[in-house]
Amino acid sequence: MNPELWDIRIVLNISYNGLPYYLKSCFLYLSIFPEDYEISRKRLVRRWTAEGYSRGLWDKSAEDIADSYFFELLDRSMMLPTQKADYSSKGADSCKVHDIMREIAISNSKEENLVLRLDGSYRSHSQVTVRHLVITNDSREADEGELESTVDMSRVRSLTVFGYWRPFFISDKMKFLRVLDSEGADGVYDHHIKQIGKLIHLKYLSLRGCEKIAFLPDSLGNLRQLETLDIRQTGIIRLPKTIINLRKLNYLRAGERNSAYALTSNKLCSLTLVWSLFRAILVDKVSNVDENMNTVYAACTTFWCIALPSIAMDLNSLGVVAPRGLRRLSALHTLGVVHIAHDSSSVLRDIKKLTQLRKLRVTGIDEENSQKFFSTLSALINLESLSVSSEGALGLEGCLDADDMFSDLRSLKLYGSLVELPNWIQQLRNLVKLKLDGTLLKDCKDAIQVLGKLPNLAILYLASLWFEDGELHFLEESFPTLMVLDLDFGARKDVTFDKGAVQKLELLLLSSCGLKFLPSIKEVRLKGLDYRFNDKEDADRWKEDFLAQLSQNPKKPFLNVRGTF
Repeated sequence: MNPELWDIRIVLNISYNGLPYYLKSCFLYLSIFPEDYEISRKRLVRRWTAEGYSRGLWDKSAEDIADSYFFELLDRSMMLPTQKADYSSKGADSCKVHDIMREIAISNSKEENLVLRLDGSYRSHSQVTVRHLVITNDSREADEGELESTVDMSRVRSLTVFGYWRPFFISDKMKFLRVLDSEGADGVYDHHIKQIGKLIHLKYLSLRGCEKIAFLPDSLGNLRQLETLDIRQTGIIRLPKTIINLRKLNYLRAGERNSAYALTSNKLCSLTLVWSLFRAILVDKVSNVDENMNTVYAACTTFWCIALPSIAMDLNSLGVVAPRGLRRLSALHTLGVVHIAHDSSSVLRDIKKLTQLRKLRVTGIDEENSQKFFSTLSALINLESLSVSSEGALGLEGCLDADDMFSDLRSLKLYGSLVELPNWIQQLRNLVKLKLDGTLLKDCKDAIQVLGKLPNLAILYLASLWFEDGELHFLEESFPTLMVLDLDFGARKDVTFDKGAVQKLELLLLSSCGLKFLPSIKEVRLKGLDYRFNDKEDADRWKEDFLAQLSQNPKKPFLNVRGTF
């Protein structure tokens, strides 16, 4: 090793040795993730909590304490924040670990038999006892016997899989497994998780991004210790009835299916899928029989279990249908995305009883169920974050009419045509983060004036607004606390700032604007210049003008250009 790097490593080792005991385990846990991997704060914090790395106090939950551990490690430079922190009111949504720090974490976790990483071959002269097993599998060929001869499965408390999944990764011997995380793993099918109910000590289960999964088994109801269930970006459109048995579940995220799902949710694409299925069975000659059967199984599952039910129930790609009795999950503090258009009376009555909810995301709101929805919200006294998506061509128009709205909301996201802002939005005095996407506001000038008076708004995202005169104007003394502004219009629009507007703005993401009167701006990101201009010369000319504006700004903000010619 380079002598200078060796000296740096010695200094960083001293930093590790100086960590308090409760942070050492959290730091070594980072060695689970691959090199240069962007680690989600929420994912990490919830895993730490499931592992028992934090304990709740009388005024703070275990998750809140684990969250403080995350930021303490950041403050000590044991890990680095990433750019995903732009939209977090807490300051960081994810992190990465520097190569040298990661080497320190890996070496120390090996010494303590804490983490074992298996890459490719599993061969070992003796069976290893570890708490956390990580499998990075880039090949579909893996040997079950070699894996079990390498690792004492009875001692494993967490299993994390990156790459290609094999069904024998879950062993009957894993009787005390607490964390099962296969986020983004390929090749996970319904039948691979059929016996998951045997893992009765499981506290954290993530199948996020496992697109071929269409069902959760009824045995899920046996996981009485489960606290976190993340099934986003899977093919699951309906939660099993047995989910209401999970009385300790406090975090449930579902829906948010990808564009591939959206393609199967119309009749033409479904017919195309039938033809592909026919070819897979009768025409194509695939040398690997198992691979061919998986292809057939995936096609059948996608068509019969995802596409057809979605068409029949007229579901969008965002939400899932919840069973009756959801109210029994009284520990829930995070829930979404729930489709409330189907059996809306029942599902809204259930949600109304979930008084510990802090974060709620729903889709399927319409004029018929909107009043019941607002009645439900009035009972959720702890709600801090709300996300609402519309159904149909009318969008949110006429769906957000209410006389009053509780003022404790800190985050609000509205997806769909609004035409005009709801009257109650000006009552949200504690609102920190606001996202309006596809709202098509007619009177943008009045809307900006209303939003500019919100006293605590720090993050604002505006997309697909409607402009009368092609200009968005920020008035003097408006948005006094705004720090992040993201303007995504899909076409070139002029944005101007009066002197004294958005005085605390640090990050601006947009297509065009004037920067002269932004005294606190630190960074400007330009997005999608390739589709906002007809040719490269126009884009270059505009970019030169923009750089001239930057040079006149006293802060000399950094320019980050994305989507250029």
